[in-house]
Amino acid sequence: MRVNRPIRPKQKKIPPLKVNGIPDAVPGITCKLHKLLAQKGLGSRREMETLIATGRVSINGRVAEVGERVGPGDVVRVGKRIIRFRTEESIPRVILYHKPEGEIVSRSDPEGRPTVFDKLPHLKSSKWIAIGRLDFNTSGLLVFTTDGGLANRLMHPSFEVEREYAVRVLGQLTKEQMVALTSGVELKDGLAKFSYLSDQGGEGSNHWYRVILREGKNREVRRMFEAVGLTVSRLMRVRFGPINLPPWIKRGKWTELDDKQMNRLLNMVKQ
Repeated sequence: MRVNRPIRPKQKKIPPLKVNGIPDAVPGITCKLHKLLAQKGLGSRREMETLIATGRVSINGRVAEVGERVGPGDVVRVGKRIIRFRTEESIPRVILYHKPEGEIVSRSDPEGRPTVFDKLPHLKSSKWIAIGRLDFNTSGLLVFTTDGGLANRLMHPSFEVEREYAVRVLGQLTKEQMVALTSGVELKDGLAKFSYLSDQGGEGSNHWYRVILREGKNREVRRMFEAVGLTVSRLMRVRFGPINLPPWIKRGKWTELDDKQMNRLLNMVKQ
């Protein structure tokens, strides 16, 4: 069988991601209040600024103001919840989860379907934030963090974080279809294209491809193949930005990055 060569359109060099506001919490150092709250998983930094402005956040018993800084000795309250600046929490937590098909990326579901959050380790003072989503019938890498600011920056469209997928389709792309998918196909919500498309071979009616996107529209990979007349029978995300899905993580299982791996990740996504 003849295997088509990968198609990679010419691209402008994209600047590395910037991740700011992750405090190096050592004695004597402070960080801005809204960044601390975002790191604790309460929301994005902009959302935390709005929360502070409503007067619902206090520092050491007084109402906090937007732009204030806090340190290890300060006690922050959001409603009845106490938020402490602990030195051991200076580096956010990140876990990698191998999502199987048949789970939703939501904390609850009216239909009672299994949720990925049921499989994650319990947190006492913060919550897991999903960096990107996968639909019900898609498997593969999901990244979770306790840092709202980090999650927001990795998901922001302006950074064009790469998402890499292994795709199995019924049938085989022609050269013209491959060119169309890397040049751009029109979807209901705008033009979409793969920044990389590689033929991985296959047997019988099933054929595998490796694709890379720099955006995260709903069901985008499936809809792009449908736009050229092919149906995706299996879809698996194998990479998100600089993070690859470790081959040893079984479906429904997770692993947490240690401090060394976290520092490497943060260095990779900032200038």
